[in-house]
Amino acid sequence: MCGFAAFHDESGRTPERGWLTAAAAAMRHRGPDDDGFFAEPGVGLAFRRLAIVDVASGQQPLSNEDGSVWIAYNGEVYNHVALRRELERAGHRYRTKSDTETLVHAYEEWGPAFVRRLEGMFALAIWDRRRRRLFVARDHVGIKPLYWTRTPGGRSGCASSTAA
Repeated sequence: MCGFAAFHDESGRTPERGWLTAAAAAMRHRGPDDDGFFAEPGVGLAFRRLAIVDVASGQQPLSNEDGSVWIAYNGEVYNHVALRRELERAGHRYRTKSDTETLVHAYEEWGPAFVRRLEGMFALAIWDRRRRRLFVARDHVGIKPLYWTRTPGGRSGCASSTAA
């Protein structure tokens, strides 16, 4: 299990660090091994990790090489090795062995339609810095939970977490 929370503000407000740390603390039961945060104007990601795959370098949120795409992710993509080979042939370079990084490169290569190629159970939030877009998706069956809300004023948030 892992868990994440994301905050997006269309007007560009940066989320308060306290909101992110409180969100991560509320999900500690989902991932006692590590937490991680990313925030910039318009977006914030909080993550709790249960280290199973790529224990040494699988921290999140994770970005692509130039920091233009960030992800917080909960799940397992069963075909990530095959997708990784295809993405490496297309020129993508990996820093980790995690399926999380495959998702980042798949988004770069195929855009939001990449989720149609995934086999597994997942919920994810991807921040596309260039487009100023928060892309959120879950597996087709909904095995991994994803909760979403939009509040007045253009703020939205999502989380993938459940009670223990």
